[in-house]
Amino acid sequence: MTKIFVSAVIDAPIDQVWAVMRDFNGLPDWHPRFSRSHIEDGLPSDAIGCIRNFDIADGGGTIREKLLMLSDKEHSFEYCILDSPLPVENYVAKLTLIPVTVGNKTLGVWTAEFDMTDDTEAEVIDAVANGTFGLAFKVVNERLNSNR
Repeated sequence: MTKIFVSAVIDAPIDQVWAVMRDFNGLPDWHPRFSRSHIEDGLPSDAIGCIRNFDIADGGGTIREKLLMLSDKEHSFEYCILDSPLPVENYVAKLTLIPVTVGNKTLGVWTAEFDMTDDTEAEVIDAVANGTFGLAFKVVNERLNSNR
């Protein structure tokens, strides 16, 4: 099983960070790696079991993910991949935000576990850890601090 752990300190209060990252359908609104997204079957984007269907911006394909858990109290959500161009199976990821009380910042922690279906593990780890999770934290930090 492949495991990924990415963390970053975002220079903004947790409520501001959660307001950006919470929307399970909102990824293309702020993450440059993704485009068009919709929740299947007209469900709300915070309904447990809803499925987001979105595109990789560079024409890299479509991904379908199912929301498994969302907690406003814990500032966290968990999801699994149903369909993806990535050579993975049993993919489950979790995003958690934690308040950093000294300085009123936020610690973002994004993890994923999955099985590989081919021998491109290093490329998949880079795409998920750096191109998705790490880039997400960087972009959210820049977005929330551009007006300061």
